[in-house]
Amino acid sequence: MSTRNAELIMAIGMLVFSLGLMWNIHSDGLVIGWMEERGPGSGLWPFWLSLGMALCSVWTMVRWFNGATAESRDESPYMDPESLGLVVTSFVLLTVMIFLVQYIGTYLSVALFLGAYMRFVGRHKWPQTLGMMGGSIIFIYFLFEWQLAKYLPKGLPIFEDAFLWIDNYRWEYLM
Repeated sequence: MSTRNAELIMAIGMLVFSLGLMWNIHSDGLVIGWMEERGPGSGLWPFWLSLGMALCSVWTMVRWFNGATAESRDESPYMDPESLGLVVTSFVLLTVMIFLVQYIGTYLSVALFLGAYMRFVGRHKWPQTLGMMGGSIIFIYFLFEWQLAKYLPKGLPIFEDAFLWIDNYRWEYLM
């Protein structure tokens, strides 16, 4: 696929996605306008941002048909085989991470994703990889659970129990 074709396909895809979002916001009955004495309706920002994306997509297509940008005239391959391999690897690792959330929770899934990516894609040494994996668990826990008070999925009961033990310790001795 050429860069020229990739630009057009992306513009069409974003237009369809934006129109779908706008339709969904409207059909769900979310208020798009201003609510008296309450402020903006729940659909105001999503709708107008989707409209902005749709308009940008149309503008990209107009510029593509006119050949106004370097990309719209570029017939060279969009992606070389090495880059395609990196995209496929990233997609597979992210898909596995999302699948694992229901079993081992967000913390361990993210740590395993970072570990696999750092070790096999980035070719970092094991000490750096393990340090980042452990650090990511601690960082995400303290950011979401402690500072933002937003509880993330923890997976099967054994993992839930482990984090409840940490929470109990935190509330009993650190607060």
